Amino acid sequence: MTIQAHQEAVTVEALINGQNVKSLSQSAKENPANPSEVVGYFPVTTKEQAVEAIEAAANAFKTWKKTSIEERVTRMRKAIEKIRAAENEIVHLLSREHGKPLYDAHGEIYVSLMWMEFTCNEAASALQEEIQEHEKGKTILSYDPIGVVAAISPWNYPIALSTIKIAPALLAGNTIVLKPSPYAPLAAAKVAEIIASEFPAGVINVVHGDAEVGVELTTNPHVTKIAFTGGTETAKHIIKAASDTIKDMTLELGGNDAAIFLESFDVNDERAMRRIVVSNFLTTGQICMIAKRVYVHRSIYDQFVEKYIEAANRWIRIGDPFDPNTTVGPVNNLKQKDYVLSLVEDAKQRGAKVIPLGQILDQKVFDQGYYLQPTLVLGCDAHDRIVVEEQFGPTVPILPFDDEEQVIGLHNESIYGLTSSVWGKEEDAILVARQLEAGTTMINTAAVQGLDVRFPFGGFKQSGIGREYGTEGIRTYTEQHVINIPKMLDLPYIPE
Repeated sequence: MTIQAHQEAVTVEALINGQNVKSLSQSAKENPANPSEVVGYFPVTTKEQAVEAIEAAANAFKTWKKTSIEERVTRMRKAIEKIRAAENEIVHLLSREHGKPLYDAHGEIYVSLMWMEFTCNEAASALQEEIQEHEKGKTILSYDPIGVVAAISPWNYPIALSTIKIAPALLAGNTIVLKPSPYAPLAAAKVAEIIASEFPAGVINVVHGDAEVGVELTTNPHVTKIAFTGGTETAKHIIKAASDTIKDMTLELGGNDAAIFLESFDVNDERAMRRIVVSNFLTTGQICMIAKRVYVHRSIYDQFVEKYIEAANRWIRIGDPFDPNTTVGPVNNLKQKDYVLSLVEDAKQRGAKVIPLGQILDQKVFDQGYYLQPTLVLGCDAHDRIVVEEQFGPTVPILPFDDEEQVIGLHNESIYGLTSSVWGKEEDAILVARQLEAGTTMINTAAVQGLDVRFPFGGFKQSGIGREYGTEGIRTYTEQHVINIPKMLDLPYIPE
């Protein structure tokens, strides 16, 4: 049964210096659950408009950087309340443009507001200047705003991964130009507009558009920091583009996160099996920190696979995102769907066994959208594409291992190192976790279920540069400024 009713398309515009700015052309955003439905329209911002947005932010920074932390927090708290009041409207728009089931879209708002509230609570202490008096004099350490931040957010968590940049950047005294992904531009733009309504003109600007807008954001000399979440290959272009002006950067990139199940793991723990299934297929597997490859000790491998399939078949229900029974929606876009299919097909060609998981609630709905039935891949080699590449979709390989040294090696040979998880007796799991090259390692849970915004998040190696969340996620939008007042003003060995 089709649940979604056709709704009127929404239109968003660029937001420059507090004003909505129309563009000569627009792009349509389709509903991935029903691609014939246009959810809304977003502008093709020109390079010239991107320059205007950056200049507006640069001019606003001159005044905004002088405001008190109390004023910044007060404005942000008002924005939080406005987002909370509009939550249902935002959730429905996000679900339609992205394909997230409603519970998942609500979860994204939950994480976004949790982080925004954390920054409001912690900004004053995180940004408090430090004064030290010592035998050599006095030193003042302050955390000064950087300037104009170019924030480029992805399509998988468009609101959460926009607010993760907006909230700390503004509270630290910066101004911002946000560019949402064209694969999920609508809800993120709406949320940014809500926040902007509580701040002076030019403090928050929103642009859309194609590559030339992205190039302007990463090369314009008025931009002093780039905050990007997205693919590692795109990040390489950003780093090169920004090199002439040597911009500060926070890059949260791809991951090929491993879940390691030790011999001490209890395969009969149904809640734990549910957690790993959710960690594989939440948001249809389209999360940077999802568990994308699973390693299981050979002594429990057969039982694990059996229990995993049972748990997956209980939890996975593929259907219309507006159907309350749905746990897994469509893939966000056709390009990503085709990529995931290519990985699964490659695994088949190499002799792997591919097992479909879960229940399709309505075949007609399934056939009309960008749906993929989640799959489990068994019998693949540790170096097959489906294991070493980031699938970013509803498929997962499970591989056996013989000892901890072997699995630690398999984990660490990846070019990525975003998150990981180790499952088993806590003391055993911690010993293994300490040897993994990853920004975050979770014990007996994984992915969003183990996320804590109070602590820093980011990756090793090609999974990124810098950290978000936690106090570090606020201070990353500042420059440390040291003011020294020495007692001895001259060097002791300088002659008169």
